[in-house]
Amino acid sequence: MFRPTRALLILSFAIIAIPTVASAQATVSSTSRPPGPEALPTTPANADPSFDVATIKLSDTSASHGTGIRSNGRYVAAYNFSVGELIAYSYGLHAKQIVAGESSLLGTHFDIDGVPDFVGHPNLTQSRLMFQKLLASRFKLAFHYESRELSAYAIQIAKGGPKLALTTRKPSDSTGFSYNCQVILTVRNASVADVAGGMQEAFMDKPVVDQTGLHDRYDFDLKWTPDESQSYCPVDPVHSRDDPNAPPGLYTAIQEQIGLKLVTTKAPVQVMVIDHLETPSEN
Repeated sequence: MFRPTRALLILSFAIIAIPTVASAQATVSSTSRPPGPEALPTTPANADPSFDVATIKLSDTSASHGTGIRSNGRYVAAYNFSVGELIAYSYGLHAKQIVAGESSLLGTHFDIDGVPDFVGHPNLTQSRLMFQKLLASRFKLAFHYESRELSAYAIQIAKGGPKLALTTRKPSDSTGFSYNCQVILTVRNASVADVAGGMQEAFMDKPVVDQTGLHDRYDFDLKWTPDESQSYCPVDPVHSRDDPNAPPGLYTAIQEQIGLKLVTTKAPVQVMVIDHLETPSEN
């Protein structure tokens, strides 16, 4: 099992915002690219995208250029990603859901620069699919899933019942999950299971499971003051606690604002067990 990094968690919260892959602060330069992003249409929802061509190189870990995935015109790039982080992103997993024995390749960082086999901006699901195919073809990733008992956070219904508003969007509309450095979590057209998945990718230090039994889709905004384990934005938790107008901590905010609760527990969690993984060729 590889160790999660702060960079991965920052990346996750940036990219979870749907329907497009968000640009990160750092960029990957290339003299062959156009100077700015092209105005491209959104990729059709039923598209099954792949990389037409992709270059994979070891990252220069001596340079501090951040970590991210960005779509720039016809180019899609992932830079300074460890293999473990790329797998976690591609399959929507928490780092603790990836089991690979003593494999050291999960911690190796690569820069990936590719051109998709379609014209348009991929949504989150399509971006994940592209990198899943790349992992299989270039890293020869093979795996199987197992259910294992792990330390996790469980979302449960709090005393008094849920305080959730049904979404105003159509079932076919996109799902929205994003948060900023205030911290405000914005959820649109999402199930509690969607929220659990988004939280574990974005800012929680353990997997998150949905134990509410709720199956509808909801819209809500959640405001809380993070502790050091829940946000990698430039916040000052000490001064935030001294601010009488600051929102409550996450556990209190969830109960007060949406009628759910977050508890630490042991729970069956689906994990990905890596069966095979190879160092890719650069081209």
